[in-house]
Amino acid sequence: MSSSQLNVSQGASGALEDPDRALVLITALGIGQICAWGSLYYSFPLIAEAMMAELGWSRTNVYGAATAGLVLAGFLAYPVGVAVDKGHGKVIMAGGSLLAGVFFFMWSQVGSLLGFYLLIAGLGALQAATLYEPAFAVIVRRVGAARARSGITAITLWGGFASTVFIPLVQLLLDLWGWRDALLVLAAINGVLCASLYYGFIRPEKDIAHAIQPHFDAHQQTDRQAISAAFRQPVFWLLMLALTAYAGAFTAFTFHMYPLFIESGLSTPNVVWVIATIGPAQVAGRILISMFAAGMSMRRIGAVVVAVFPVVFIVLAMQPSSIWIVAAACVAYGASNGIFTIVRGLVVPEMLSKRAYGALNGILTFPSTLVKAFSPLVAAWIWSSTKSYDAVIWAIAICAILLAVSFWLAAWVSRFRAVS
Repeated sequence: MSSSQLNVSQGASGALEDPDRALVLITALGIGQICAWGSLYYSFPLIAEAMMAELGWSRTNVYGAATAGLVLAGFLAYPVGVAVDKGHGKVIMAGGSLLAGVFFFMWSQVGSLLGFYLLIAGLGALQAATLYEPAFAVIVRRVGAARARSGITAITLWGGFASTVFIPLVQLLLDLWGWRDALLVLAAINGVLCASLYYGFIRPEKDIAHAIQPHFDAHQQTDRQAISAAFRQPVFWLLMLALTAYAGAFTAFTFHMYPLFIESGLSTPNVVWVIATIGPAQVAGRILISMFAAGMSMRRIGAVVVAVFPVVFIVLAMQPSSIWIVAAACVAYGASNGIFTIVRGLVVPEMLSKRAYGALNGILTFPSTLVKAFSPLVAAWIWSSTKSYDAVIWAIAICAILLAVSFWLAAWVSRFRAVS
């Protein structure tokens, strides 16, 4: 970029070029992430248990609906990333939240398994438009890939409260009013609060990319070249494998930890308490990283944190009798998961390319989203076959080991190439 072009971009975007000053946008995205993760993701196992008890549906049938939705999200990850790269983040995220509100309302009225599948498929697909990936891409467009670290970290700090806020909230709503009325509350949160935040505070005209793009006639061609070049790098495929293994472990555990801990003998209040520790642990991990490892590369941070996941799941697979050991494992898992969320949001500009962030992130996460789709169903099938969560937690531990090994290899390979 020439000096004159740089001046134009600075003049057009002003102080918002600094991620630390894009505070209003980051706050809006952060609140939205609490609500999106809390309602679209963490609430499902609790509501599913209540539905199964009332309607008599099997665990495999209920979790099969979640699989259908996440499959759709996988196929939408790339086009959503490309759309945000082109400046359509406002429409994508606000529209996705509004539709989520509509689907939650319709879910509250459902009485047939077919209708349930259609609605959960729609809500699953909307995860591609409302969770971390599009939010990260919005920040990258606003401040640039090279300066997005603090913004992405801040959004994950907000998002870390999702399970802490929504698991007790949803459980309270279930206890007071039942699952149908609980869904009406989730409908209002998405369709009113989240949609309003995204529509009001995502301002594409203030993006750095908006200021720079007119000075590059070959902008789209350059992005295509960046994607093509990434395909030829071993680190791309190793990262894809690592993120896919992570998705399998994370999703299977998230969707089944509630019944898993119930089966292990914990009371419902203790299960809610143990799961609720994960959110603050995520936030604490992210704060520690921002305070003490602000200058450390994502390569090093990730290489350390992926080692924790296998240990956590092996400990849980050993079926500790003490609730304090279970809580400690959940805290360690939460802290590691919180840090790794930042890592996966920044590995693209650090280890692959600073161009085409949304598109590359969408391609990288495509198989991850498919694995997210099938891992709850596979876990439910394993449980149905064995009538126990023992084999499920060991399968999750194997995924965690694969995550660690593949990320270590990616980190080692990426040391020998420059990123542009």
